[in-house]
Amino acid sequence: MEGISVFLVEDEALIRMMIVDMLEELGHRVVAEAGSIQSAEPLARTSAFDLGVFDINIGGLAISPIAEIVTARGLPFVFVSGYGPAGRPELFNDKPVLRKPFLISEFATLINAAVGDKSNGQ
Repeated sequence: MEGISVFLVEDEALIRMMIVDMLEELGHRVVAEAGSIQSAEPLARTSAFDLGVFDINIGGLAISPIAEIVTARGLPFVFVSGYGPAGRPELFNDKPVLRKPFLISEFATLINAAVGDKSNGQ
């Protein structure tokens, strides 16, 4: 089965590159990525993707506005954060959080749970 398309929002460039590498190794592709809330907003509104992967804290700002846009579009997303679940916006307590740093196998499990059989899970 083909991999999924991902919208990635992460403000730390090296971590963003690492996450992109992991996604590609798992057979997925990043179709949109942003390092700030400002640059993420138009992408959240218009990009076609299967899953959003969002850091919770983007340059000192909460990811909530981006998560709200993606929720309104009916698209799934997950959080990755150095703070773990404690930093998750209250409105999104139902969304999974993977604590950074994480193993690629943990990331694959999170993706599979979020998108079901769209993911190839390798």
